[in-house]
Amino acid sequence: MNIISNAVKYNKEKGVILLSYYETQVDDRHILFEFHCKDTGVGMSKEFQNHIFEPFTQETGGARSVYGGTGLGMPITKKLIEKMGGTIKFESEKNVGTTFMVQLPFLISADMKQAESQEDDVSIEGMRILLAEDNELNMEIAEFLLTNAGAEIIRASNGKEAVEAFAKSGVGEVNVILMDIMMPVMDGLEATREIRTMNRSDAFCLYIPLFCTWTLLYGRCIVDENYMIKIMEA
Repeated sequence: MNIISNAVKYNKEKGVILLSYYETQVDDRHILFEFHCKDTGVGMSKEFQNHIFEPFTQETGGARSVYGGTGLGMPITKKLIEKMGGTIKFESEKNVGTTFMVQLPFLISADMKQAESQEDDVSIEGMRILLAEDNELNMEIAEFLLTNAGAEIIRASNGKEAVEAFAKSGVGEVNVILMDIMMPVMDGLEATREIRTMNRSDAFCLYIPLFCTWTLLYGRCIVDENYMIKIMEA
């Protein structure tokens, strides 16, 4: 998603984006998918190419500095791909374009079924989740994934809205609150503190994981300000 978004963002007027994928059966149990995203955009300088996967690194000058950003998109993308056992490579030339190549290994279906049968049956179907996220794209993606899994979503675009939404809900009506840390008006930590101090039976025991882009980079999220849980192997 991030790679395609960048291909659109940093393309030239009337530019072209080519998406393709290839699959190779490695052995009886594994298959390798390779995805290519090629654009005719502004490309990257040789110097920036050496630092593209470093957090908070952005290229100065031209379209890349105009569009800005946090400089976390590609580090997070690389981290997630590597967590899946894959690799990411790229080729880029300034003012010509960029091609990203992602390889991801998968188990063939027979093994997948066996692995799935060994996992605990975890379901969020029917759960009501209060989702506090100020980034509209992140909100849309999270809502799509959660509703597809059967959850009902209550949206809030900042901490203040999350506090108000929880206050208006009935006791036990909200099962989980997913709270972004960095939000305008009121951040996730302050909103969580306000919810915890409400005079209602579900205010203190409610599960409220706090998250941000650092969660994906370093594999941790905060459960309130006093507890840490791992969400992926570091």
